[in-house]
Amino acid sequence: MKIANSQLNSRRITRVLSVFAFAFLSTIFSSFAQDGEELFNTHCATCHKVLDNSTGPKLQGVRKKWLDGGSTEASLYQWVKNWQVAAANDPYAKQVSDWSPTAMSVFGFLSDEDITAIFDYADNYVAPVAAVAGGGDGAVSGPVQETSNTWVWILLAIVFAGVILAVGGVRRQLRFAVEESETGAGKDRSYGDEIREFIYKNKIAVGLGALALILTILVRGYFVLNDIGVYNNYQPSQPIEFPHSVHAGINGIDCKYCHNSVEKSKSAGLPTVNVCMNCHKGIPGNTDAQKNQIAKIYKAAGWDPEGAGKYTGKGEPIVWNKVHVLPDHVYFNHQQHVVVGGLDCKQCHGDMTKEGLARVVPVHELSAIEGNIPLTRATLTMGWCIECHGSKEIANGNLNTLGSGYYDEIHRRLTKHGKSLYQRMLVDEKVTVKELGGWECAKCHY
Repeated sequence: MKIANSQLNSRRITRVLSVFAFAFLSTIFSSFAQDGEELFNTHCATCHKVLDNSTGPKLQGVRKKWLDGGSTEASLYQWVKNWQVAAANDPYAKQVSDWSPTAMSVFGFLSDEDITAIFDYADNYVAPVAAVAGGGDGAVSGPVQETSNTWVWILLAIVFAGVILAVGGVRRQLRFAVEESETGAGKDRSYGDEIREFIYKNKIAVGLGALALILTILVRGYFVLNDIGVYNNYQPSQPIEFPHSVHAGINGIDCKYCHNSVEKSKSAGLPTVNVCMNCHKGIPGNTDAQKNQIAKIYKAAGWDPEGAGKYTGKGEPIVWNKVHVLPDHVYFNHQQHVVVGGLDCKQCHGDMTKEGLARVVPVHELSAIEGNIPLTRATLTMGWCIECHGSKEIANGNLNTLGSGYYDEIHRRLTKHGKSLYQRMLVDEKVTVKELGGWECAKCHY
C-alpha cells in the first residue's frame, strides 16, 4: 500500500515532537531532582541529614517508615507543613513528636510538589566516596612509631668482643707452646707487654690510626652536640588521630577556626571539644575508622548520639601531646608574627592541607612550599629564627606605608633622629626584621 506524502510528513513531525517532548520531560524531571536538593539544603539541612539521624531523624526512606508505622503520606506532608496539627490528628505523628525534644520549624509555604521533590532527592541520594588521607581503606593515618635496633647492635658487639678475646687467648697459648717446644722455655708475657711490643713495631700505623680516631670522635661529637634540641619530623602520638588534610584540605576549614586565639594571644591555642562538636554533633563519620575517632570526641563532650542526641553532663578532657616545644627561656608570640608580621601558618608549620597529625616539618620541606621564605637552618632552632629575621621584610619601602600606628611612630623617629640609618635600611628597598632590632637577644630571650 502506498503511503501519501502528507502521511509521511505527519509521522516525521510526530517523531520530532516526541523527541522534543522526551527531552523536555527529562529536563523537567532532572530540574525536580535539582529542586529537591536545593530545597533540602535551604530548609532541611540545618536539622536533618539524608543518611544519619541528627537533630531530626534521617530523611531517606521516611515515607516508607510512616506507612509502615500505620500512618499516611498525607499525614507526613501535613507534618512537614505544620507538625503540631499532624501530631494532634495522627497517633504516629504524636509518637514522632516525642522522638526529639527540639521543636520542628513550620513550613506551611512548601507545596506538596516541593515536599515530594525533597523526599525524592533523599530516597535517591547516594553518599559520595570519602577521600581519606593516608590510604584508601578509610583509615586515618597516624604517626609511624619507629622501633630502635640499638640493643641488637650492642648484643652483637658483646658477642664479637667475646669471640675476639677467646681467639686471641687461644692464639697466645699456642704461641707459648711453640716457643716452649723450640727453646725449651716459653715466655710468660702479659697482654700489656704484647700491646706495647705491637705499638713499638708499628709506630706510624698506630699513630695515624689514633689521629683518625680522635678526629672522628671530635667531628661526631660536634654533630651530636649540634643536634641537641633539634627534632626534625618529631610527631608524637595523639589521643585522637586528627587528619589535618581532611579538615584543612578536603573540607577547606580555616586554621583560625580551630586555633582561634592565634591573632589575639601568644599561643595559637588548641580547639576546645565544643569547637569540634560544632561540626561533629551532626557528622558521625563515614568509615568505621572515622566513627571510632569521632566517638572519642563524643566521650570527651559527654554527648550521647542516640536518637536526636543529648548531652549527659559526663565529659572527659582530651589530653593532647605538644608538638612544637620551645625551651623555657625562649619567647615567641603568635599574634606578633601572624598579625604584625603577616606570616602564613605554612611558613613554620608546613602545608597542613596535606598533613595528617601535626609534626615538626624539616626545613627543606618548609622551604619547598610556594610562598615560604627559603631557609637552611634546622626547624625550631635559634639559627632558623635568626635567618628568617634577616630575610623577612616588614615593609617594601617606607614604614609609614603600612598604615600601622606602631610603625608610623618608628618612621617618624627615624626621619627625625636617624635619617642616615633609615637611608641605609632602604638601600635594598625594604626594611627587614633584623634592621629593626630582630637580632637583639632580648627580642626572644627573657
